[in-house]
Amino acid sequence: MPTLKKEEAIVVEPCSLDIVAHDALTGGDLDQLRLLFDREYLETFGPWDPEQPYGYAGHDTHVIARTNDGGIVAHVGWAHRVIGVGQSRVSIAGVGGVLVSPGAREGGLGRTLMARAAESMADDGRIAFGYLGCREEVVPFYLSCGWQRIAATEHSVSRTGMPVTVEPGPPLLVLPVGADRAWPTGSIDLRGRAW
Repeated sequence: MPTLKKEEAIVVEPCSLDIVAHDALTGGDLDQLRLLFDREYLETFGPWDPEQPYGYAGHDTHVIARTNDGGIVAHVGWAHRVIGVGQSRVSIAGVGGVLVSPGAREGGLGRTLMARAAESMADDGRIAFGYLGCREEVVPFYLSCGWQRIAATEHSVSRTGMPVTVEPGPPLLVLPVGADRAWPTGSIDLRGRAW
């Protein structure tokens, strides 16, 4: 399998955004996604595993930006899950694996990718909100894509299967994609691993 150093930027012009079910990813897709993720995260987090990316929850659906020759230059994944928020059950698309190749980071590809991901969530028919956690420094990007920051206690399951509680503070963002536009109040139970 070819490898690229982190500092090797490849200038690209993506020509298509594909929605791919996880079980429909080809071996070539997986190899290219591994290159994309390992270029960014290998040194810090080790090799990418498509079933348990860096120990987080996997994805049911992948939104992939491809170049004219089929090369993958950007990705966002999401998985449907019903979670608890206060006394409500909320159907979400847990979002993770948002990554754009270094050579493709200018020109709005990230926003285009996130817009296509939102469309795919709405098209799914089960999703009321997109949901993600992120680093503070990328919050402005998600806000520019229409996501809204919320504050709540979040309960999840760790990579080792242990319960985790995170008090309000770290960034949590939601994107209304269904008929309900207002996120319910109360603590959040992800009923599984975070994305």
